[in-house]
Amino acid sequence: MIAEARDAHKQANHHCSAFVVGADAALRRSNDDGEPAGTAGRPMLETLSHAEVSDVVAVVTRYFGGVKLGTGGLARAYSGAVAAALDKATRIERIRVRHLTLSLSHADAGRIENALRSAGFTITGVAYDTDVRLSLAVPVGDDALVTHLRTFEVADEAWQHVGEGWHDTPGSQR
Repeated sequence: MIAEARDAHKQANHHCSAFVVGADAALRRSNDDGEPAGTAGRPMLETLSHAEVSDVVAVVTRYFGGVKLGTGGLARAYSGAVAAALDKATRIERIRVRHLTLSLSHADAGRIENALRSAGFTITGVAYDTDVRLSLAVPVGDDALVTHLRTFEVADEAWQHVGEGWHDTPGSQR
């Protein structure tokens, strides 16, 4: 992304950047790209950190316009640009999930699928064959699905754990 900004704006004087990566936001870096130390990258990174976001890269491209902003002005300009972008950004919540498949008869599938969706469970796919297989993403540690399935008298062997991963849920604009 940083290289793309450089390529797109070759005449710009600075492409300052900051990023926060990882589920625990452990990887954090910033770059002043020729601006005075601590006036661009660090304020950008602080803005990202304050917003409690992860898996995000911010690049602010600046052309010199003949006006010297001073160190305080630079810091405000760079952090302000990142804050403005965050205000317009759509947030996505990423949660750790177990991926499960649930095999159901055609007679039961519609009723149970509707009940699961109504209860807020995330169905990521439906496959029709000799039976109906629902693919679900269930937050790790959430045992409500098993309890819910038992109310429909779905046998334990009807579902199987197929792995773990991440599921992104569209958030809202801030």
